[in-house]
Amino acid sequence: MKKFSSVFRSFLISYIVILIIPSIAGFISYRTSISVTEKLSIQNNVIQLQKSKELLERRMAEVEGFTRQLAINPDLSILMNEKSAGDQTNVYGIWKMLRSVLTFGQTNDFLQQFYIYLGNYNVILTPGSAYFRPEHYYDNFRYTDQSLAEWKQTVLGKTHRSEIMPLRKFNNKGTPTAVVTYMQSFPLDSFSGSSPAVAVVIIDEKTIANLLTGITDKYGGWTQISDANGRTIASTGTGLPDMNALSKDSKFDPTQTSQFYEDDLVITIHSETNGWVYRSGIPRHVLLENANQIKFMTWTITGIALAVGLLVGLLLAYRNSVPIHKLVSVVKEQFGKVETAERNEYDFLHGNIAEMIRSSNQLESELHRQLPLIRDAFLKRLISGELQTREEIFAAASQANTGIYGHSGYVCILHVQGYTGMDSVEVLNELHAARLILKQALLDIAGFMLTTDSGSDRIVIVFASKEAETGNALGRSEIAALLEQLSRQAFSEYRITFTAALGDSFGSETEVSVSYEQAKQTLEHALHADRKGIAWYDETSMESATYYYPLELELRLIGTIRAGETEEARRIVRSVISLNTEQRELSVEMWQQLVGEVKGTLLKLLDQKTFMESGIFEQLKDRIIAIQAQDKRTFQMEIEDIADAMCAVVVSRKNDSHTRTVESMKAYIGEHFSDAELTLYRIAEQVERPEKYISQLFKEVTGSNLSDYLEQVRMEHAVTLLRENGYTVDEISSRVGYNSSHSFRRAFKRVTGVSPSSYRQTAEG
Repeated sequence: MKKFSSVFRSFLISYIVILIIPSIAGFISYRTSISVTEKLSIQNNVIQLQKSKELLERRMAEVEGFTRQLAINPDLSILMNEKSAGDQTNVYGIWKMLRSVLTFGQTNDFLQQFYIYLGNYNVILTPGSAYFRPEHYYDNFRYTDQSLAEWKQTVLGKTHRSEIMPLRKFNNKGTPTAVVTYMQSFPLDSFSGSSPAVAVVIIDEKTIANLLTGITDKYGGWTQISDANGRTIASTGTGLPDMNALSKDSKFDPTQTSQFYEDDLVITIHSETNGWVYRSGIPRHVLLENANQIKFMTWTITGIALAVGLLVGLLLAYRNSVPIHKLVSVVKEQFGKVETAERNEYDFLHGNIAEMIRSSNQLESELHRQLPLIRDAFLKRLISGELQTREEIFAAASQANTGIYGHSGYVCILHVQGYTGMDSVEVLNELHAARLILKQALLDIAGFMLTTDSGSDRIVIVFASKEAETGNALGRSEIAALLEQLSRQAFSEYRITFTAALGDSFGSETEVSVSYEQAKQTLEHALHADRKGIAWYDETSMESATYYYPLELELRLIGTIRAGETEEARRIVRSVISLNTEQRELSVEMWQQLVGEVKGTLLKLLDQKTFMESGIFEQLKDRIIAIQAQDKRTFQMEIEDIADAMCAVVVSRKNDSHTRTVESMKAYIGEHFSDAELTLYRIAEQVERPEKYISQLFKEVTGSNLSDYLEQVRMEHAVTLLRENGYTVDEISSRVGYNSSHSFRRAFKRVTGVSPSSYRQTAEG
């Protein structure tokens, strides 16, 4: 161990650091979870108190509604407006009034105790009885701190408008309690010192407290309600603090919804309806009970994990340092020993492996040196239209390690001026130098270069949207500015002049060759007209004596439909129509010839075996023959629909072919599953397809892996042989294609969940 103790220490320190990082993350998560738990607990209590407030306000609103109903009660109006005639009393009216108010207390427990005082008769009406002398009512129901005279003066003798008397001690037939009193005079518009009648609702503190027990029952603590002047309306629970001292304490902010005060979480809610203040106090240790559990579990698990991690780190450090020591020993034997006092094991390995890396870099450098040639060949094939489908383009671009940096852009041809008709060696050398200068200048200006040579005096440039790098598209104005800058720089520094011709923009990789052909036509027109500078295809007046439908465009359409690429086929059709309608004004005869050419292309495709064997061959043939040289929009739609149908046939044929191939593979596996040498290579050889292809194809068609299917077939036959009980497990493993019974037993248990012996015993039982 002494020989590689430094390696051991390096590994151990690394493992300790790895342990510390998740521990720090765990601590942060722990603090976050504690904070979230506290917030959730506080939020739940706020919601609970809010619900209690809303319920109490609804009950008080019902009490107010009760007095509103009394105000419009006709019986009460009659009694209030009658004049007392000595000792005569409207007994029937009072009895009728008692009946009408008897049921209110049955629907709202806040209305279980109320009375109505009629001033003209000096009588108090309660649910079920009438007191013709208020003194009799006072003997049974009175405020402890209020005399009869005070009661008559402050309650019966004054005008009240939805007035609430805060919590006061009350004697209810000899039972001490505390009540909140709601008072309303009648009629409702009474403003004088006294009123004909007064309705008084007496609400027991316990009734209000029952609405607040949801908080105290769950968490303990206390709940208190006070009015806008700080007078207590109701309170419940234990540990209620001195509210006067609480409101005067500078540490307590009455505007905050929740805050910790001493050992309690105090939640405060203000009512917008009546100005009441609802406060609830919850002990801190109860509130954080869940958080404390999280804290305990976190520290316990973290401590155990750190201890176990340290032990595992020691073992791994020892185990991983041993092979490095052996590797150092082998390298020393091969390359010679060095003094370890100056160089540690890692430096020693680094020094000897560096040579191998340098050799690898030299090989990679050579490959990079050849890469421009490959890219140039790719661009030449792209602009010439040799790559007909997007699949071919993507495959070739991957091999060349390049692309066109987007799906849209322009193709430009630069023609170096001043060398027409010259073909001597000196001229060719000058042209070669001029092309190199222009390419380098373009690279310096634009920061990218997708160029290739087209003859001795022409350079082809593909201006495409560099979405992969910058997310910005190159428009016509940007390209024109770039070419003008290139022209000025080339002329001022090297006296090189050129003509730039650009085709229409391409919308897909397959349309690059079309844009190139348009650029060629534009250049020929510019040279013929002796035009300098920049020439655009759509700004050039082309001769419209004939239509534009070159062979490469036709081949591309044929190849796209054969590949079943519906969208690409539609794009090519639209391109053909656009090239012959927007840039050319064809005569009726030329348009009819173009229609005939396109119909001929589609009829050529129908000669393929794929379409001739399809069920819609005759239908497609009739549709193609029936196409007329009508308006261009209808013609385009008809061609696109036919292309869609033909692509659908190709896709369907591919799917059918895939299904037949998979069925052939299944049949071959069913015949040769007992062969232990049955491999993916042999199955691929049987169906004449590459190994990787059949593996992916089987997965796409069946949804399962080919190896899993082979194993399933073997297990099904193994189950049959086990039930017959005529072979041993070793014999069965050989009969279903396994070289060893051990491998068979593991595979059988993996598939069925039991061992072969256990399965046989179950089948026999």
